[in-house]
Amino acid sequence: MRNHLLQFIFILCILLSTGCARKNFFTETPLTDTALHDQLHNKNSNTLDSVNIRAGEHYKRGFFHNLFWGKHYSAVWAAPVTVPVFRLEKEYGGLKIEKLGGGFQTTSITLSDKDGFMYAMRSLDKDPVSVLPTIWRKTFVANIIRNQTSAINPYGALVIPPMATAAKLPHSTPKVVYVQPNDSSFGEHTERFSDRVFMIENKFDDDGAVPESLGNAKAIVNSNKMLNKRFEKNTHHIDQQAFAKARLFDLFLNDWDRHEGQWEWAEYEEGEETIYRPIAKDRDNAFFKFNDGILTWLFSRNWAIRKFETFDEKYKDVYALAMNSKFIDERALSEVTAEDFQKLAKELQTALTDEVIEKAIRQFPDSVYALVGKDTEQKLKSRRDKLPEAAQEFYRILAKEPIIVGTDQEEKFEVKRLNDDETRVIVIRSDDKKKIYERTFNRAETQLITLYGLAEGDKFEVSGEVNKGITVAIVGGRGEDEIKDTSRVKSPGKQTIVYDTKRGTEIKGSKETKDKTGHDVRVHAFDREGF
Repeated sequence: MRNHLLQFIFILCILLSTGCARKNFFTETPLTDTALHDQLHNKNSNTLDSVNIRAGEHYKRGFFHNLFWGKHYSAVWAAPVTVPVFRLEKEYGGLKIEKLGGGFQTTSITLSDKDGFMYAMRSLDKDPVSVLPTIWRKTFVANIIRNQTSAINPYGALVIPPMATAAKLPHSTPKVVYVQPNDSSFGEHTERFSDRVFMIENKFDDDGAVPESLGNAKAIVNSNKMLNKRFEKNTHHIDQQAFAKARLFDLFLNDWDRHEGQWEWAEYEEGEETIYRPIAKDRDNAFFKFNDGILTWLFSRNWAIRKFETFDEKYKDVYALAMNSKFIDERALSEVTAEDFQKLAKELQTALTDEVIEKAIRQFPDSVYALVGKDTEQKLKSRRDKLPEAAQEFYRILAKEPIIVGTDQEEKFEVKRLNDDETRVIVIRSDDKKKIYERTFNRAETQLITLYGLAEGDKFEVSGEVNKGITVAIVGGRGEDEIKDTSRVKSPGKQTIVYDTKRGTEIKGSKETKDKTGHDVRVHAFDREGF
């Protein structure tokens, strides 16, 4: 039924759209002064400090298009803004090119300075046409998809640093720059960067130096490396309180695209333990505005593209804001309680004062502030005030089916059914008997707790006699695991389920134990990276 409805809407979109694909969708130049554009094409200027640009005048549309597809931030994209001219040899004391990057939609490059600090420079505008099937790329559908880039506020990232600073969250400090036509300092990449507007910011990168702002951090690693280290050794841990605070800040900004690739991690040594603390990057989707057209409103419904949540005074759909981050949230927030989330939400409320928000919004260029400054400010103040409610909803989503993951070393998992409502999970490191995880779950919030032992020989013990309880799934993993279940839950159905290979697994079960062991190693598979 859902597929038929989506097909109907897609056909309707086609019928309501007119014209063929625009041969030149993007404007010839972002410069507002065409004479200057012609002049710079003939010869770059060594003395020009700044220029006036319009980041995306091509997003302006007429009444009919706006009615069905929405205006979004088209007026902001078309606003005249003064930006500095980028010069590779002068920026940040002089930069050199490290590597070309960018996904399907943007052009980007990694740069470094003389001290080894890294910088990311990526095009302000995007071209998402490559996400379409080839057959559609030369049709009017390409125009529609391209125009949805205007749902992003191109200058949104500029206002975030003052708020992140107040919240004591690590952050980059971006600025918008213009690259002159035929700037030869980009060498073989000259054509890709010529006559375009970019956002450049300091980059937290495992290939670069560690900035002083991160204190005594010994390194910076990406999510892939962090997760692999976390799952390899039980002396490596994620600072889940710090990540929870960072994720609440994401909700505050309405930044719905916070998947694992949007994070770097500062690595700290604290005694014998290694701690990873999060650093957010890429704020393109903060303040996203999508549902202001008839069709885009339909597309953003729960049964369609739910994650395209529009920035508003209220948190209308916290689940939508958490969809893209589900993988990393599950692995980095299982320790955080409802009380923790409320405490962190109130900390953010205290830090994000009216003065802080007002100062942050003033980082918009004047023309942009005139268009959306007061509205953005008002919405942020409202979202700050409602943050505890959003935090509670976010917690509720996470608490429903939490996962607790061990490592490739030996651990002991203790599950105690305390009463009809509460179940406590403890994880103990086998070599020194140190408790590395403890949390009590409530049946009103949690339906299923899944334990992953990963590698080596892990021990699992489930105990307690209750009338009702939470289902506990044990996924043993590689190695010779021991499962002992002496629990009893009087309500119908077995509440302890064991997934593992038959070989190398010892189960001392009770009537409560459901044996789902098999011969296929996929029975205990666990996704460590998510990429």
